[in-house]
Amino acid sequence: MDTVSVNQFRENLKSFVETVIADHLPLKVTRRNGKDFIVISAEDWEREQETLYILQNNVLMQQIKDSLETHTKQQGYQPNAEEMDEILGF
Repeated sequence: MDTVSVNQFRENLKSFVETVIADHLPLKVTRRNGKDFIVISAEDWEREQETLYILQNNVLMQQIKDSLETHTKQQGYQPNAEEMDEILGF
């Protein structure tokens, strides 16, 4: 994560915002009083919120674990060729 001072951020706001959005990397902005903040795109923030929700949801995490075990043992549902074409967008 890159770090810039609040003065640099203020002077180059548009450029920094465009970079954060394009590169999907947060930017840490430091302030003299020590109260730093992070700039992140709305898309990335929403993705992070979804990830946190899943990680905190024990039922979903158990479903993921069970699904991984089934997949590893190759005991899960096997779609036919037509279903695979639909899944893959053919």
